[in-house]
Amino acid sequence: MAAKKKPAKKSPAKKTSNKKTVSKKLATKKKTAKKPVQRKNAKKKIVLVTGASGFIAKHCIVRLLNEGYAVRGSLRSPNRADEVRAAIATKASQATTDDLTFVTLDLMSDDGWDDAVKGCAFVQHVASPFPSSDPDDENDLIIPAREGALRALRAAAKAKVKRVVLTSSMAAVAYGNDNGPDYIYDEKDWSNADGDISAYLKSKTIAERAAWDFMETPEAGKMQLSVINPGAVLGPLLDKTYSTSGELVRKLLAGEVPACPAIGFACIDVRDVADAHLGAMTMPVAAGRRYLLIESYAWMLDISKILYAAGYKTPTKKLPNFAVHIMAMFDKTVRMIKRGLGKKENVSNERLRTELGIEPRSLEEMTLSMAESMVEFGVVTPKMR
Repeated sequence: MAAKKKPAKKSPAKKTSNKKTVSKKLATKKKTAKKPVQRKNAKKKIVLVTGASGFIAKHCIVRLLNEGYAVRGSLRSPNRADEVRAAIATKASQATTDDLTFVTLDLMSDDGWDDAVKGCAFVQHVASPFPSSDPDDENDLIIPAREGALRALRAAAKAKVKRVVLTSSMAAVAYGNDNGPDYIYDEKDWSNADGDISAYLKSKTIAERAAWDFMETPEAGKMQLSVINPGAVLGPLLDKTYSTSGELVRKLLAGEVPACPAIGFACIDVRDVADAHLGAMTMPVAAGRRYLLIESYAWMLDISKILYAAGYKTPTKKLPNFAVHIMAMFDKTVRMIKRGLGKKENVSNERLRTELGIEPRSLEEMTLSMAESMVEFGVVTPKMR
């Protein structure tokens, strides 16, 4: 069935987003494809969102509630339910948060999955481990990522869920291959799990491949799969929880970085990620498709300069590569980024714009909204100029 096919290995015309410049003004209203809102009197469709306490998942839940869906969010600990509900309530009305319930699930346990997906029309599987440093054993990341994805898919297929949206990553697309500096990555590309890549990059690649392989089995039935592959996710916090990518912004604001190493990221706003999850879930064209999510490629120095221009006391100079190598000898987090020194991945966002109808928010907007919300929620006390 077409909806279950792996992404076609074709070479479509590509339009890279790495040439975009940072906007001088915050982005205005972006264009998104219109989707029908469910009628109030109709029985609301239920969506299971895994990893509900996470930065991306909270924004996905807000988007779904405001669109008229009922949401069942999964948590590893039921003790976090009130905290997550309070964060979501800042962007969703009381009427919609009444449609939010929680279940307890673990990526490494079968307990509760069948009940969690019962009656659901869709699943957004957002939960996956993301470390601040490489683990001593790469399987500590690979096994939970792969097995968690397969548990979600098996349970969803058994419950006759229409479509699953899997949150993968650009980590599964653009690493471990020597394609040269001018190569433009798009959805046909895969990271090389046998290449010199970190455990995290390997875990996302293996987990996504396992998901597509599952869709080729009889067990998948008529269920459909769409995959979201975001780059570094920035944008506003809803509480003190933020993405691992956001730790970069926190360190810059706190004055913990004297100069910027030559590392860069394909960046996207978390609100655009939530919009993409909704589009991938509901739009017919998205069945059996991957979507790379990026607004533009930015060096760490680019992000720091945006913050500096807004009045924050952040570095405006580069850190020499030799200094990074020395720091990596003592710091696991630095060791994790060392492989990417001076490397830039050119990535196409053509499919995001043309199929899902999303024009991503600017690098400036996602950076400043993250900084401002970090200050608002007490995540950091910034140093000002």
